[in-house]
Amino acid sequence: MSELSDVKDTGRQVLASRRVHRGRVMDLVADEVLLAPDDGAPVVREYLDHPGAVAVVALRGEPGREEVLLLNQYRHPARVVLWEIPAGLLDVDGEDPLPAARRELGEEADLRAATWDVLVDFFTSPGGSDESVRVYLARDVSDVEDHERHERTDEERDMELVWVPLDEAVAAVHAGRIHNPATVVGILATASARAQDWAPLRGVDAAWLR
Repeated sequence: MSELSDVKDTGRQVLASRRVHRGRVMDLVADEVLLAPDDGAPVVREYLDHPGAVAVVALRGEPGREEVLLLNQYRHPARVVLWEIPAGLLDVDGEDPLPAARRELGEEADLRAATWDVLVDFFTSPGGSDESVRVYLARDVSDVEDHERHERTDEERDMELVWVPLDEAVAAVHAGRIHNPATVVGILATASARAQDWAPLRGVDAAWLR
């Protein structure tokens, strides 16, 4: 068996595509696609067309006693307040993901980081959305200058920020007390990478399947 890896598929022909609804952040799209070229029977697949996002596991502390930054935020579709890692949309035209991640860490947590690595990439719901998220690991963190602090509004206005021991965060994931997907994936990937002395980390220019 060759190396286990997801791949981009270009063999299935999209016969038609239309935007069913155009939203503020994402659109609902309907594609007419041939799943089997020799079948001749197209199917319609509706999905959310999403710009993608970045998320950041900010880590501090001595080896073996690291802490991860979490913030809580109200998420209206689910009607819950979730503990999350800093994250944001890739909604600035032409912006690379790393500067977007730096911006989100600064805006949501008033932090900067000197060391950045790619931790993990994932599709949030590939059966119904094309949203892809890149999660970075940010280390050697420090506070931004006072004049760089971002004024938070809407759901971000009342966010609580806490530093949680990484082992405690992992236990919270396994106990079903943390539900945000980027946070679950990021915490577990961080713990896995730490257990391997950070060998699995990738450079910030690593390829991203999206």
